[in-house]
Amino acid sequence: MDRIIVQGGEVLNGQVHTSGSKNSALPLLFATLLCDGKFIFKNIPDLKDIDSTRELLGHLGAIAARDGDKYIVSVKDVRDHRAPYDLVRKMRAGILCLGPLLARYGEAIVSLPGGCAIGTRPIDKHLDAMKVLGAELDIQDGYVHAKVKKLRGGNIVFDGVTVGGTENVIMAAVLAEGETIIENAAKEPEVTDLVDLLNKMGAKIQGRTTSILKIQGVEKLCPAEHTVIPDRIEAGTLLIAGAITGGEVTVTNCVPQHLEALTFKMRESGFNISSEADTITVHRCKGWNGTDVTTAPFPGFATDLQAQFMALMTQAEGTSIITESIFENRFMHVQELNRLNANIAHRTQVAVVRGRKGGLKGAPVMATDLRASASLILAGLVAEGETEVARVYHLDRGYERLEKKLESLGAKVSRIRG
Repeated sequence: MDRIIVQGGEVLNGQVHTSGSKNSALPLLFATLLCDGKFIFKNIPDLKDIDSTRELLGHLGAIAARDGDKYIVSVKDVRDHRAPYDLVRKMRAGILCLGPLLARYGEAIVSLPGGCAIGTRPIDKHLDAMKVLGAELDIQDGYVHAKVKKLRGGNIVFDGVTVGGTENVIMAAVLAEGETIIENAAKEPEVTDLVDLLNKMGAKIQGRTTSILKIQGVEKLCPAEHTVIPDRIEAGTLLIAGAITGGEVTVTNCVPQHLEALTFKMRESGFNISSEADTITVHRCKGWNGTDVTTAPFPGFATDLQAQFMALMTQAEGTSIITESIFENRFMHVQELNRLNANIAHRTQVAVVRGRKGGLKGAPVMATDLRASASLILAGLVAEGETEVARVYHLDRGYERLEKKLESLGAKVSRIRG
């Protein structure tokens, strides 16, 4: 397996470009199953999860391939309505083919999803919502079996915010008969990006940035061209990379409004952050204070930035309390950060970080999930000596050549193959 080697002690400076959003690209690609024709996407990142999606789309009968800076998906006569375990187990987003297949073909057999082991993340909200739209569902041998003669609109009230559930239901409802109203819908930018694509395709969706979505079903949709939004999690990770080293880094091709919760907390900690239309800069900072963070659905502090922010707080003056309210098992990186001589104690969903600038020391560590991978690399940037991060296949699922981007800013980061 590949490993990332980080030599600590370098101050990062310069500009770095954000890639397209992984969490946006995946549902966008699955939305192509809703109609025949050729879709043209721009800003699709080059990631393992994108490759896994391409394989799954290919199994279902769609052809996806890169063409220069474009990503082309051609859909015609989807021949298989079964998403097998070997393909879906690689990423949780595989469940997002359920809504499109059910809406268009009246049948879907989808393996229960895989992905990072950061919590149970049940799909019951997805399934309960499909039942409201008239689907008959059964789970057999690890597969969701769904069928319906024709989906019909209905009122869906999520008892908790679910990004994937919201996306799945939207894609099902756009071809359902009548009106569907989704209450307590996720408001993440990735959901809005999906709504924008679907409306280009001929869907009728209102309330694109709100928690109440009104969807008037249509008889058919048509292909469209679309540019994927920048990856706010990658942008935040790169911003923290500059901050933790005390450098000055400008992150380009990003949406500052998507990162307001992070930049607010960084300013509260003592950083000077400036932004323009599509850039954010963290300015040089000699010292910063501990600050408390609680993760929450957008526009709150993103759970996908919690591990990276924890790495930043290991270098703060004072104590930080980090509360994880989204996933019950997302502190697996704590023991690995402590291997680097961090001082973090945690109980269930609360971690207490006692900062001590310059206190980290390089060591072999193991990535436990996608965002934990990034946090260990960030910690390695300021650890004394060499940090070796193993199992970085997690990293490649969601970051496009992160080590190269950090290297362009002055970091001593390299990848060992094998």
